[in-house]
Amino acid sequence: MTDHSSNPAGLDGFEFLEFAGDRDKLDKMFRQLGFTAVAKHRSKDVTLYRQNGINFLLNSEPRSHASYFVEEHNEGACAMGWRVADAAAAYEQAIEKGAEPARLETGWMELKLPAIKGIGGSLIYFIDRFGDDGTIYDIDFEFFEGVDRDPVGANLQIIDHLTHNVYRGRMKFWAEFYEKLFNFREIRYFDIKGEYTGLTSKAMTAPDGKIRIPLNEESKQGGGQIEEFLLEFNGEGIQHIALATPDIYKTIDQLRENGLPFMTPPPETYYEMLEERLPGHGEPVDEMKARGLLLDGSTEDDDPRLLLQIFTGNLMGPVFFEIIQRKKDEGFGEGNFRALFESIERDQVQRGVLKVEDAETVEAA
Repeated sequence: MTDHSSNPAGLDGFEFLEFAGDRDKLDKMFRQLGFTAVAKHRSKDVTLYRQNGINFLLNSEPRSHASYFVEEHNEGACAMGWRVADAAAAYEQAIEKGAEPARLETGWMELKLPAIKGIGGSLIYFIDRFGDDGTIYDIDFEFFEGVDRDPVGANLQIIDHLTHNVYRGRMKFWAEFYEKLFNFREIRYFDIKGEYTGLTSKAMTAPDGKIRIPLNEESKQGGGQIEEFLLEFNGEGIQHIALATPDIYKTIDQLRENGLPFMTPPPETYYEMLEERLPGHGEPVDEMKARGLLLDGSTEDDDPRLLLQIFTGNLMGPVFFEIIQRKKDEGFGEGNFRALFESIERDQVQRGVLKVEDAETVEAA
């Protein structure tokens, strides 16, 4: 039973993510991620892709919120649906607390689902029809004949978290947005410094523990990878989408077979130092290395907490995906975050996006 004193909106996880962009490109990306197109909207150009408990919507409807999002950002995640106890009540409460209502006439549901404006002009829909008692898709979508409505795909099972990149100085604003409207709380804070640039990250989680939103901002002025994202994406937005699997080894094998591109793997020294960093972790290092997997967590007590993760290449402009397996660890791979940050920083230098002399000037300042 939902505790409405601590969870006023009755949040219960993600219902869907909605995407906008080039139809053929995103269709290929979803299929490489292991998703199957299972249904089409009855009256609008919206396709439902599914894998286990994850619903992705591809919205190609003209003159819709998605089409306006594409004009501003080119492509990416333009909306998310949150499961709530009572959609109308959650919406009214959010508006009373200062949320900005969305223009529902630009939505794609005949049900006119209530929604508010979120990060980078994206929307947050409130969904109270889900589970075995009927879903929003049963009314508005026509399922394809002969297609499994609940495909296993690559065994990705839930949306683990959505990381936002925000302008420098705006982390407080977005943290308070989630705190004030939905009673999110901070569960992690870390400050990553590379050789030339740096970022701070604050991980927020909803009262249900299922909706997690890390917030990233530059810790120094100019030239860093958050700034590069903001310039390429044309504003704040969802930088990466983390999807969880119970067996990351098998999942990555399937995704690679599907042709999904991944970031450059860490150097050999990363794996050589694993036993020193996480003694007795018990993971097969050779298999990890063969797949480019990263490992984080703690092995200090008799009950190890581990997190395995890997990141795709940029798939929608500067937006990418993370594949994650949690073995009792509820962090975000802070130990790997530094390695990832430094890897992206080196890539920026190689591509000429980050000029060493400029970075050194920033550092001196």
